[in-house]
Amino acid sequence: MAAIQDHDYLRLCAELASCLSISQASARRRVELAAARDGVRDLEARKAMARQLLAEARNARDTPSEGGGSGLDALLEASPEDEHFMLED
Repeated sequence: MAAIQDHDYLRLCAELASCLSISQASARRRVELAAARDGVRDLEARKAMARQLLAEARNARDTPSEGGGSGLDALLEASPEDEHFMLED
Protein backbone atom coordinates (compact mmCIF):
# COMPACT_ATOMS: atom_id res chain seq x y z
CA MET A 1 0.00 0.00 0.00
CA ALA A 2 1.37 3.40 -0.95
CA ALA A 3 1.95 5.93 1.80
CA ILE A 4 -0.48 8.83 2.10
CA GLN A 5 1.06 12.03 0.71
CA ASP A 6 -1.42 14.59 2.10
CA HIS A 7 0.48 17.58 3.51
CA ASP A 8 -1.75 18.11 6.56
CA TYR A 9 -1.66 14.42 7.47
CA LEU A 10 2.13 14.30 7.20
CA ARG A 11 2.43 17.48 9.28
CA LEU A 12 0.24 16.00 12.01
CA CYS A 13 2.31 12.81 12.00
CA ALA A 14 5.52 14.87 12.16
CA GLU A 15 4.21 16.83 15.15
CA LEU A 16 3.21 13.57 16.84
CA ALA A 17 6.68 12.17 16.18
CA SER A 18 8.30 15.27 17.63
CA CYS A 19 6.08 15.22 20.70
CA LEU A 20 6.73 11.53 21.39
CA SER A 21 10.42 11.65 20.35
CA ILE A 22 9.95 8.87 17.81
CA SER A 23 10.55 8.66 14.07
CA GLN A 24 8.01 9.94 11.57
CA ALA A 25 7.51 6.41 10.26
CA SER A 26 6.71 5.20 13.77
CA ALA A 27 4.25 8.04 14.27
CA ARG A 28 2.52 7.26 10.96
CA ARG A 29 2.42 3.59 11.90
CA ARG A 30 0.90 4.47 15.28
CA VAL A 31 -1.83 6.51 13.57
CA GLU A 32 -2.43 3.75 11.01
CA LEU A 33 -2.74 1.11 13.73
CA ALA A 34 -5.16 3.25 15.73
CA ALA A 35 -7.20 3.89 12.58
CA ALA A 36 -7.23 0.19 11.71
CA ARG A 37 -8.26 -0.69 15.25
CA ASP A 38 -11.24 1.68 14.95
CA GLY A 39 -12.01 0.49 11.42
CA VAL A 40 -11.61 3.86 9.68
CA ARG A 41 -10.24 4.02 6.16
CA ASP A 42 -10.75 7.53 4.80
CA LEU A 43 -8.16 10.30 5.00
CA GLU A 44 -10.26 12.73 7.07
CA ALA A 45 -10.83 10.11 9.76
CA ARG A 46 -7.09 9.36 9.84
CA LYS A 47 -6.37 13.08 10.24
CA ALA A 48 -8.85 13.18 13.12
CA MET A 49 -7.14 10.15 14.66
CA ALA A 50 -3.74 11.84 14.31
CA ARG A 51 -5.13 15.01 15.96
CA GLN A 52 -6.53 12.92 18.80
CA LEU A 53 -3.24 11.07 19.37
CA LEU A 54 -1.35 14.38 19.21
CA ALA A 55 -3.66 15.95 21.80
CA GLU A 56 -3.23 12.93 24.08
CA ALA A 57 0.55 13.05 23.70
CA ARG A 58 0.67 16.77 24.47
CA ASN A 59 -1.61 16.31 27.45
CA ALA A 60 0.54 13.48 28.80
CA ARG A 61 3.69 15.55 28.27
CA ASP A 62 2.28 18.66 29.97
CA THR A 63 0.76 17.00 33.02
CA PRO A 64 3.28 16.04 35.68
CA SER A 65 3.46 12.35 36.49
CA GLU A 66 3.03 10.94 39.98
CA GLY A 67 6.77 10.78 40.57
CA GLY A 68 7.22 14.47 39.84
CA GLY A 69 9.22 13.85 36.64
CA SER A 70 9.32 11.72 33.57
CA GLY A 71 9.99 8.02 33.69
CA LEU A 72 13.53 8.50 32.42
CA ASP A 73 14.27 11.10 35.08
CA ALA A 74 13.12 8.66 37.75
CA LEU A 75 15.40 5.95 36.35
CA LEU A 76 18.42 8.25 36.30
CA GLU A 77 18.12 9.26 39.95
CA ALA A 78 20.59 7.61 42.28
CA SER A 79 19.21 5.56 45.10
CA PRO A 80 20.10 6.91 48.58
CA GLU A 81 22.67 4.19 49.26
CA ASP A 82 24.45 4.78 45.92
CA GLU A 83 24.39 8.57 45.61
CA HIS A 84 28.03 9.02 46.75
CA PHE A 85 29.38 6.11 44.71
CA MET A 86 32.20 6.88 42.23
CA LEU A 87 33.81 4.68 39.62
CA GLU A 88 37.56 4.68 39.29
CA ASP A 89 39.31 4.63 35.91
